[in-house]
Amino acid sequence: MSWLFGYKSQAPPQGGGDGGPEPPGPPPSSAGQMAGDANLTKAERKAMEAYRFDSSALERAAEAARTLERSKHAREALELSKMQENTRQQEYLAKVKEYEAHIETSKVEQKRVDHEERRKTLAEETKQQQQRAQYQDQLARKRYEEQLAQQQRVQEENLRKQEESVAKQEAMRRKTIEHEMELREKNKMKLLEAELRAKAKVDRENRDLTLEQIRLKAEENRITVMEGIKTAGSVLGQGATALLTDWNKVVTTVGGLSLLALGVYTAKGATGVTARYVEARIGKPSLVNETSRFSLLEALKHPIDTVKRLKHKPTDALQGVVLQPKLEERLRDIAIATKNTKNNKGLYRNILMHGPPGTGKTMFAKRLATHSGMDYAIMTGGDVGPMGREAVTAIHKVFDWANTSRRGLLLFIDEADAFLRKRSSEQISEDMRSALNAFLYRTGEQNPRFMLVLASNTPEQFDYAINDRLDEMVEFTLPGLEERERLIRLYFDKFVLQPAAEGKKRFKVEQWDYSAVCSRMAKMCEGMSGREISKLGVSWQAACYASEEGILTEQMVLDRCEAAARQHRQKMAWLSEQEKLDHKSITGGKGFLTQ
Repeated sequence: MSWLFGYKSQAPPQGGGDGGPEPPGPPPSSAGQMAGDANLTKAERKAMEAYRFDSSALERAAEAARTLERSKHAREALELSKMQENTRQQEYLAKVKEYEAHIETSKVEQKRVDHEERRKTLAEETKQQQQRAQYQDQLARKRYEEQLAQQQRVQEENLRKQEESVAKQEAMRRKTIEHEMELREKNKMKLLEAELRAKAKVDRENRDLTLEQIRLKAEENRITVMEGIKTAGSVLGQGATALLTDWNKVVTTVGGLSLLALGVYTAKGATGVTARYVEARIGKPSLVNETSRFSLLEALKHPIDTVKRLKHKPTDALQGVVLQPKLEERLRDIAIATKNTKNNKGLYRNILMHGPPGTGKTMFAKRLATHSGMDYAIMTGGDVGPMGREAVTAIHKVFDWANTSRRGLLLFIDEADAFLRKRSSEQISEDMRSALNAFLYRTGEQNPRFMLVLASNTPEQFDYAINDRLDEMVEFTLPGLEERERLIRLYFDKFVLQPAAEGKKRFKVEQWDYSAVCSRMAKMCEGMSGREISKLGVSWQAACYASEEGILTEQMVLDRCEAAARQHRQKMAWLSEQEKLDHKSITGGKGFLTQ
């Protein structure tokens, strides 16, 4: 439709010649105007262009309109033109709507930006207020601490003056007492000297009379003794004569002596049986070092501890025990199984806990018994060897005593490899062999009365028969980085933060980042056991008590940790080659430190 608006288009060629019709030349008037315009300046030509109108386009449009009216497709062309115009209008309206939507989006975005700026402003104002409040709180706390320090200095000065005054008074009183005692002693010595002189003078004057009295008393004593001997001999002789001459008296005497001997031996045997029964039911065997089982003798000795133990409720078996997650999961399964076994009166399973010392074996055994509602008894394998021949009897007493438990007994044997060594490759005495055989005899079958838990640092030394009686073997390894950090946080809270919060005398803690320091110390304590870390907590308390002001600083904590790590490395360096091999075997090659 460009031809409707006067645009030029190339017309198809007409006629049969090679070239098309020549283009029409410019109108005469136009030619004249062009010739006249040549004499005008550039500015004048631009001014004339604004008022010039080319009528040729209108003529072409009129000619096209006439041609279109004569064409049979005029109506279709007009409809097509209307549709194109409608399409352009719709596109224009769509662009208008899109522009309006863009404007609304811009407004929403501007509101969001304003809201975000307002929120940031409020957050910054809140932060400034918090910092201001913290600064004011720090100033108030510092002023309060300075006041407390001033009051403490004044109190210490007053106390020092009072102590000096009391010391002076005490010194004066001591001097007075010493002077009085010295005078009294001199008076006593003078009085005693006078008495001795008077007595010596009297003795010298009465010497003859005294000797006569001594001779008379000796003569009377000799006569009395001789008469007593004569009377006793005559009485015994008459009694023996009467007894031997009368047969009935002889029979009666012999029977009385026989009955007396029978009564003595019967009483002795009954006393032994009663003592063994009392030892089995009331007391505890000599091999048992510690037990939670109720005992009448222990209750009489320690009534308060007994009442607390009776009121104590079962707790979680892993409470206060920090171990690796997989090990904790396995121990929790053992605790649940043991508790259900006790409730259902089933057969207990025997457990071996092996690993480096100080990794929580004894602690878990106690918690396991308490969690399951059982009694526990702890004995040491090193106590069996020195007993010699009495070891067999002592072991039987332990198991007899364990079988009498109504609640069920967890028998924990620490350092069990001390008397349960291999019989084939180890040179052991006959007494130790007999003790081992007695132990194997009493543990041949699982028992619903007691549960056997062995602990050892070198389990490879156990006799094969002992390994055959074990149902579970649990390895306690040295704590890793996460476990060491949990232990350090636990003991730091127990030995440092809690005493400081309770306000104990001469125990204060400076303010520092406790969490970061605990994480740093966990890396420094590589290879250390739980027991060594607990001793580190005690050393923090000692460092605070040893300081002049009683304040525990960050540097003091780190110094004690470094000293503990250095001592651990020194202990590892002191191990012999065999001990190093044993240490590697029980730690799995981990945690062994050398300088």
